[in-house]
Amino acid sequence: MHIILGGGGSNEQTIISNKLFESIIDQNKPILYIPLAMEPHRYDGCLAWINGDEFSNIKHGEFVMVRDVTEIQNHNLGDYAAIFIGGGNTYHLLQRLKDSGAFQQIKEYLDNGGVVYGGSAGAIIFGKDIDACLYMDTNDLNFGDTGGFDMLFGCSFTAHYTNQYAEKHKVATEYLTQYSHKEPVVALPEENGLYTDGNIVKIVGTRPWYVFNNGEKKQFEPNTEYTKDEFISIIKL
Repeated sequence: MHIILGGGGSNEQTIISNKLFESIIDQNKPILYIPLAMEPHRYDGCLAWINGDEFSNIKHGEFVMVRDVTEIQNHNLGDYAAIFIGGGNTYHLLQRLKDSGAFQQIKEYLDNGGVVYGGSAGAIIFGKDIDACLYMDTNDLNFGDTGGFDMLFGCSFTAHYTNQYAEKHKVATEYLTQYSHKEPVVALPEENGLYTDGNIVKIVGTRPWYVFNNGEKKQFEPNTEYTKDEFISIIKL
């Protein structure tokens, strides 16, 4: 498997993560785009964004967008260079994937060597539990099955950290500090991305990233590669 989890942001902010994505995909094969964290009336705008600025700084194949979660089951995921899962409401996204069976389909795709790039909500679902983002996303569906793909060795993931104005940043820090008594959380800014193949973890980008665990926050510099065991020791500090 190959997973890139992005902290969010525009293509100017995510160019390093995008270039990493470019280096691991077959640039001649299409990419399956899942915009299901967004409201359906925004899908056309999402596709225009994808085909416009967002990946204009890399070489890639055609984006094929699904408009309904049931469409994922009609695609042979192995035919695609990668899956890109976009941002929006993390709870809406995870519920749609789990209720349809697409969650298990994506997991099997990864287990068979697939490539996934998730941005914001599309990244948060690959941590242990999406409740790590409850300070910024509303669970208006009262969705209870909040366990994610758990691809980060027992820690959860959140995005946009340190990119908000002071009051929102304070709310985020206080929430994550308290939440980290449940499990560790990796918090990335919009300029950073996390890559893992299950054996190594690499954090790329231009700004510090953070780990919350047992009520404490630790800061780390980007562009460092860790073995699985090294990363686990860091998140459990």
